[in-house]
Amino acid sequence: MGLRMVEAADAAVVAGWAGTADECRRWCSRDEVTAETVTGWAAEPDVTAYLLVEGDETVAYGELWLDEEEGEAELARLIVAPAHRGRGLGRRLVSELTARARDHHPEVFMRVHPDNTAALRCYTGAGYQHVPQELADEWNRVQPVPYVWLRAPQG
Repeated sequence: MGLRMVEAADAAVVAGWAGTADECRRWCSRDEVTAETVTGWAAEPDVTAYLLVEGDETVAYGELWLDEEEGEAELARLIVAPAHRGRGLGRRLVSELTARARDHHPEVFMRVHPDNTAALRCYTGAGYQHVPQELADEWNRVQPVPYVWLRAPQG
């Protein structure tokens, strides 16, 4: 099991993993996701999109956002394929992406939709901790929802 970079042919598979509008909003603050959406995300500057694969099967997706100006990285848009949820793959994805992020910057963050309790459980189970509320409030001023902001444990 390991990470590989996303290819154009993977986008339709990943786009189908969020089955409802509510699940899409918790995943990426959008009402729907198409293959074109996923392809566009992967093409954004400073974004590297990864798949967690088990054998030949794609089991999870996540992005690494590098902010050279701030000297930090953010994990984003993490999702596990529905058929593979509940097996600890979310934590594995977080661990693998955090290690990649630390190849670039020691500070690693993520934001989580406040209604995504399963993701919050996963990320805190992987060792991520809430940032101070004042910092979260500052970062949320320009966000579409008041995200829960988490910081990776010091490596």
